[in-house]
Amino acid sequence: MTDTMTGLELARKVLRIEAAAILGLVDRIDGDFERAVQLLFECRGRVIVTGMGKSGLICRKIAATFSSTGTSAWFLHPAEAIHGDLGAIREDDVVLAVSYSGETEELIRLLESIRRIGARLIALTGDPSSTLARAADVTLDCGIAKEACPMNLVPTASTTAALAMGDALAMTLLVRKGFREEQFASLHPGGKLGRRLMRVEHVMHAGDAAPVVRTTTLMADVFHEMSSKRLGMTCVVDADGRLVGVFTDGDLRRLFSRMPNVLELTAGEAMTPRPITIARDVLAVEALKVMETHKITAVVVVNAEQFVDGVVHLHDLWRTQMF
Repeated sequence: MTDTMTGLELARKVLRIEAAAILGLVDRIDGDFERAVQLLFECRGRVIVTGMGKSGLICRKIAATFSSTGTSAWFLHPAEAIHGDLGAIREDDVVLAVSYSGETEELIRLLESIRRIGARLIALTGDPSSTLARAADVTLDCGIAKEACPMNLVPTASTTAALAMGDALAMTLLVRKGFREEQFASLHPGGKLGRRLMRVEHVMHAGDAAPVVRTTTLMADVFHEMSSKRLGMTCVVDADGRLVGVFTDGDLRRLFSRMPNVLELTAGEAMTPRPITIARDVLAVEALKVMETHKITAVVVVNAEQFVDGVVHLHDLWRTQMF
């Protein structure tokens, strides 16, 4: 920090410099970037991301982003690679090497081996004329005007730029591959983001766990079905098994308030017809919106022929801790 600059001023300056470093990359998204994405798209092996020091830390994040979006990738430490881990690289892999100078000794020592193995090489560097850049199949220029460090020494803006370029590659590749929400959810089963993308079919009560009665079922048996399944409701189906209505705890309270002979009724006489339904492939978060919009605590899941697939309850959605 300079004598005349406060901590807050310096912090703002750091953010402006790093923002400028990223914005400076925008005009460099050109044919070389497209060729890099094409190499990654055509890769039949893994994406091996490698770099030393601070760049190595950025490489770990880039590899993690690729992996979480459907592209098999991992980080290879270049120093470990030249001491026995070169076997991790195969002919059908693409190596993504990150070095701002393009002259990192450990990376340069890998170049001959990468060529001998036959893997393709993408370089992210701040010097397009460097040894690494000249050896690469595709070079992406991540050069910056200056680091955010007051001494212009600590890798700051340069690592931010490399990370942003890695994200741009991963996101472009994601779209190119047609990566979908359900694939993301399957790769993140324990995370909140994955749970938000969970489908209704994964949380609904199906089979014997779904409360279902016929239109001809007497109310005593309707009560038993509701009590045993503990969802506060039951589906009502016709003789063919298609959904025609629902009966809920709320319906029961309203019936008792105006009819003394509730037990003499059938489910068809007491039900609420034309209930709200959803399909099994609907996102669980959308099911929650349906419940909130219609002020209900459970919704019936049906197929295209209106047969009951299951019931999803508000408590099931909250239990997944996705919200």
